[in-house]
This record gives sequence, structure tokens and C-alpha cells, in this order.
Amino acid sequence: MATQSQTVRPVAVRSSSRRRKYQIWRAAFLLVAPFTLLYLVLFIFPTLRVIQLSFTDAPLIGAGKWVGTANYERLFKDFLFWKALKNTAYFVLLTVIPNTAFGLIFALMVVRLKRFQGFVLAAFFLPNMLTVSVVTRIWQWLTSSQFGIFNIMFGTNYAVFNDPNWAMPMIAFITIWWTVGFNMLLFIAGIQTISKEYYEAAALDGANGNQIFWRITWPLLWPTTALVLTLQLIAQLKIFDQVWLLTRGGPFNSTTVMLQFVYTQAFQNFKGGYASAIALVLFVIILIASIIQYRVLRTGGSR
Repeated sequence: MATQSQTVRPVAVRSSSRRRKYQIWRAAFLLVAPFTLLYLVLFIFPTLRVIQLSFTDAPLIGAGKWVGTANYERLFKDFLFWKALKNTAYFVLLTVIPNTAFGLIFALMVVRLKRFQGFVLAAFFLPNMLTVSVVTRIWQWLTSSQFGIFNIMFGTNYAVFNDPNWAMPMIAFITIWWTVGFNMLLFIAGIQTISKEYYEAAALDGANGNQIFWRITWPLLWPTTALVLTLQLIAQLKIFDQVWLLTRGGPFNSTTVMLQFVYTQAFQNFKGGYASAIALVLFVIILIASIIQYRVLRTGGSR
């Protein structure tokens, strides 16, 4: 009798264990299923559809004939594509590092304030709460050649967005003014995670402000810096709204960027297949640039 009960007990234990595992997996599946379904419908399917359309001559709506790699061959021979790619890279150069640097500088300034810190923080972050249409309208008023405050101050009638040399730098400046508050908040959060004991020990050793920054603050802020740089790179490679609302890509295509090129081909020229090829190339560029930057920043941080 004792032998039979000892034999039945492990079987019952194993059966109970399998039942618990099944219940855990079922609960996990039910929790993950809604997100997985939405992800498949809203991301995976459209991505696969764009890839498929890029090999056709489809219009904006409807199917098209299979043309193989003709869209890509045309794309790499298109002068406007290279112009848009060059303008996008120029905009990234003007915004990513400066925006990150100003976010860090402002964060270091704000955390040292002992009075009115909340007011200053709100003042820096307020532009980030505005929509892009409001931001562009504000700067169109400020820079208007007829009644803009800057032209009134200097007694000129200069239209900055009509100058092919200064239109893109001005858009970059507006973008930094608009988004730097968010970067500042990320850096403030990173600074607040650094233990004050490091600074107290450095002060006891007689370290000055520069030594404290380069030996303590900057190395410990490197993960936050890498995050901000990566977010900025991805966001600025997808620049569209500011350009479209301020210049429509002009003057003389000096501010035409990749997403605007996609928009023009799809919604104005009704070339859905060609626009899909452009969008896919942009996706690959963003993916490769993000991976390279992440690996470079991770290597720099490990040192």
C-alpha cells in the first residue's frame, strides 16, 4: 500500500504542475494577444504591403503591375531623390548634436537654480507642448518680411524662408527651440539619479567644477546622452511637418526632405509604387543609422 501511494503521488504532482504551467501560459497569451493582434494589423501588415507595392507601378489607390526593381532603378537616378537625401542629412547635422548639447546645458543650469526652478523649467518646456502648426505660425509671424518683429527691429524686409541658403538653418533653429525642452527633461532625470556622495567626495578631494563635470557628471550621464542622441536621430530623419508648413520644400527645392518627397510622389503625383520604394529606402536608412549610432555610443560608453 505504501509503495502504491508513493507511486501515485509523483504522478499527481506532475499533473498539477502541468496544469499550473498551462494556466500561466493561457493567461500570458490572453494578455499579450490584443497587443500582438494590433501590432500585426497596424505595423507588420502595412510594412509588408509597402514592400510589395514598391515592386509595382501601383497608383495611390488600387493594385498595379509588377515591375520588379524598376522603381529602385529609377529612384537612384532621380536627381530630386539625392537632393532630398542631402537636405535631410544637412538637417540632421544642424539639429541632432546641437539639440542634445543645448538640452544638457539647460539641464545643468536648471538643476543649479535654487529659486524659480519650476518657473524656468516650465518656460523651457512650454514650446514642446505646442503643436507644430502653432509653432510654425508663430515663427512665420516673427519672421514676416512685412510685419515680423525681427524685421521691424532691424529695419529690413528680409524673408528668411525665401533664401535658399538660410531657409534650412532657420527650420533647424525652430526645431531646436521647439523640442529642446524634452531633451532637457531627460537630462535632468539623468542628473538626479547621480548620487550626491560622488560630488561630496570630489569636493573633499579639491576637484573643481570642470573636473567634476568631466570625471563624474558626463560619464554617468552617458546612457542618457546616448538615448537622447538616438531619439533625435530617428526623429530628425523623419522631418516633414515643419518643412511642409514653412517652405513646402522651397525655395528651389533647398528644403525638400525625404518624407516630403514620399508625400509628393504618393499624394500629388499618385505614384504609390514609387513612393513605397522611397519610403522603404528611408526606413532602411533610419534602421542602419540607428544601429550604427547605437553601437558607436555603446562602445564609447563602455570606455
